[in-house]
Amino acid sequence: MDTIHIQGGRPLKGAIKIGGAKNAALPLMATSLLTAETLRLSNLPHLADISTMSHLLSEMGTTVSMEGNAPNGGHMGRVLALTSSDGVETTAPYDLVRKMRASVLVLGPLVARFGHARVSLPGGCAIGTRPVDLHLKALEAMGAEIELSEGYIEARAPNGLVGAHILFSNVTVGGTENILMAATLAKGETIIANAAREPEVSDLANCLVAMGAKIEGIGTDTLKVTGVKSLHGAEYAVVGDRIEMGSYAIAAAITDGDLLLEGARPDLMESVIDVLKKAGVEIIEEEKGLRVRGSGRLKGFDVMTEPFPGFPTDMQAQMMVLAAVAGGASMITESIFENRFMHVPELVRMGANINVHGSSAIVRGVDHLSGAQVMATDLRASVSLVLAGLVARGETVINRVYHLDRGYERLEEKLSACGAVIERVKG
Repeated sequence: MDTIHIQGGRPLKGAIKIGGAKNAALPLMATSLLTAETLRLSNLPHLADISTMSHLLSEMGTTVSMEGNAPNGGHMGRVLALTSSDGVETTAPYDLVRKMRASVLVLGPLVARFGHARVSLPGGCAIGTRPVDLHLKALEAMGAEIELSEGYIEARAPNGLVGAHILFSNVTVGGTENILMAATLAKGETIIANAAREPEVSDLANCLVAMGAKIEGIGTDTLKVTGVKSLHGAEYAVVGDRIEMGSYAIAAAITDGDLLLEGARPDLMESVIDVLKKAGVEIIEEEKGLRVRGSGRLKGFDVMTEPFPGFPTDMQAQMMVLAAVAGGASMITESIFENRFMHVPELVRMGANINVHGSSAIVRGVDHLSGAQVMATDLRASVSLVLAGLVARGETVINRVYHLDRGYERLEEKLSACGAVIERVKG
């Protein structure tokens, strides 16, 4: 099994190009099931989750291929073409769905277009309960018959879905995305209230509009969808990854570095920028993106994770590393997932002073972290250990780095180009 070895203590200087967002790309790929025409997506990151979704769609009968060059070269030059003919298989098997929770996003499109779907209950990171019951209740409100059998979701709507008023009891990104896709082909009007407002949801809505969907209220917590008979193909570029932006911003801050994050958009990460500035990090908007500089005088802060536009739960572990080396005390409260402090014991092994009380962690800054053998437990925890390794004295060895490959493209390459001493050792 691969490990990542880091010699810490080097300031990061240079430029890092921000790739497309995994959490936007996955639902965009699922939209290909809504039309028999070809959907072409550019700016897709090359990540394990993207490969998993490509494999799932391919196994179901979607033609998946890389083709041509989009404008601007680089990431934009990779175009994934997806064509789902009328003969697509409507079963998403366990062997593929178990690898990634986002696989459940094929459910809404399949029921909407074909009137039937058999999708395995999903897997993914072990970061707490993320039930799909909100997805299922919403589909039932739209006329689908739902049955859970032998670990599979069986959904039927032989006469098609019908518009409904959906009020989510909790904000759910996946639920909003699934129902948004399903509603585009439903008869009549669907209102999605208490909808997730994440940039990835807006990116999905904008892609659906490019495919011929009628959607109002994009970017707000109330989406109004007027169903159409069919959608057509489109060309669409995936939005930049705000979590990658935030992760590298913290890398610059804690190493007393100076990084230009090319393609970083401040409107996607206002809450993160606010907290970083309070912690003493210098952030400057430039023509090509955001420049982030460590001030050498980081200070403690308080933050609570919340649905967008609040502070993202996917940045909580990374922000804890900054708190661990900042002056004074910080309090980090996790309100989204109940099991997302699994990185704490590993950071403590490196010398961090962290005490967890229920859903909050009190972090008292220490003079320095020390390199150690640590183990990644989930995607964002794994990158927090990379960050800790970058700022720690001595060598850090990170085990179970396959989590990292699900969400960060060419991480070692990007960091080493900016002065980090980091390498992957094949296991």
